[in-house]
Amino acid sequence: MGKGGAISEDVLKKVLLSYAYVAIWIFLSFSVIVYNKFILDQKMYNWPFPISLTMIHMAFCSSIAYLLVSVFKVVEPVSMSRELYLKSVVPIGALYSLSLWFSNSAYIYLSVSFIQMLKALMPVSVYLIGVSLKKEKFKSDTMANMVSITLGVAIAAYGEARFNSKGVTLQLLAVAFEATRLVMIQILLNSKGISLNPITSLYYVAPCCLVFLSVPWLIMEYPVLRDTSSFHLDFLIFGTNSFCAFALNLAVFLLVGKTSALTMNVAGVVKDWLLIAFSWSVIKDTVTPINLFGYGLAFLGVAYYNHSKLQALKAAEGQRKAQQVEEEAGRLLEEREEGDERKNDSQT
Repeated sequence: MGKGGAISEDVLKKVLLSYAYVAIWIFLSFSVIVYNKFILDQKMYNWPFPISLTMIHMAFCSSIAYLLVSVFKVVEPVSMSRELYLKSVVPIGALYSLSLWFSNSAYIYLSVSFIQMLKALMPVSVYLIGVSLKKEKFKSDTMANMVSITLGVAIAAYGEARFNSKGVTLQLLAVAFEATRLVMIQILLNSKGISLNPITSLYYVAPCCLVFLSVPWLIMEYPVLRDTSSFHLDFLIFGTNSFCAFALNLAVFLLVGKTSALTMNVAGVVKDWLLIAFSWSVIKDTVTPINLFGYGLAFLGVAYYNHSKLQALKAAEGQRKAQQVEEEAGRLLEEREEGDERKNDSQT
C-alpha cells in the first residue's frame, strides 16, 4: 500500500482510538452513576448510607493510587512540601469530600434524569465563583448565557414529577462545592505550577477526603450501621462499585490525555442524554415534556458556553504562536545584523 494509504490508516487509527476513549469514559461514568443510584435507592438495593459509600470509594482509590505511585512507580509523584500540602491540597480535599457526600446523598431522593438536569448548573457555578474570586472577568454576554442555563434548569425543576426539596438542596450544594473546588484548584495549585493528573490527584486528595468524611460518618451513619448490623458488606457489590469508580478516574486520565478537555465536555453532554433516556426507559423514572424543554434550553446554553471557551482558547493559542513567530523573526534579524557588522569589520 502506498504512502498515502499508510497515512490514512494512521489517521483512521487515531480517530478510532479517540472514539474508543470516549466510549470507555461514557460507559464507566454511566455505570458509576447508575450503580450508586442502585445501591443507595431505598426501592432498589436499599443501603442508604452515602457517606459510607463515599468512604469505601476513597479507601479503595487511595490504596490503588498508593500502589501505582509509591510501590510500582507507574506514575511519578509531584514534588510537594508539607506546607503546600496543608495549605493547598487539604482545602481541596475538604471541598471534594463535601461534593461527593452531597451528590451521592441526592440519589436517595431524586431520579437519575433530574440529577443530570441539575448538574447543568455547573458552568454557572464555576463562572460566578470565578468572578467573585477574580479568576474570571465579568462579561454581560456570558452572564446572559448563565441566566439562560439557570432558567432552563428552573423550568426542568418546575416540570419534575418527583420533586423533592431536600434532594434538590443536596444536589445544588454538591454543584456549589464542586465548582468551588475546580476554581480553588486553579488558585491553590495551577497558579503555583502544580498539575495533578487523576492518579496523583487521588494519591494526595483521597486520604484527605477519608479523614474529613469520618467526622460526619461517626455522628450520622456509624450509630445506625452499628444498631442495624448493616456492616456486613457485599464484597461483590461494593468491590465492583469501587473498581468502577477508580476505573472512571483512569478513563478521565486517558480521555483528557489522548484527546482534550473539550472532548470530555462534549462526551459529558452525550452521557447526560443517554442517562436521561436510560432513567426513563429502564428505571422507569418519569420524564415530562417540561423536563425535556427546560433541560434542552439549559443544554443549548452549556453548548454555547463550551463553544465560547473553545474560541477563546483558539484565540489565545493563535496569539501565542504569533508572538513566537515575531520573537523568532526578531532573533533572526539580530543574527543577520550581527553577521553584517562582522562582515563589514573584516572588510575594513
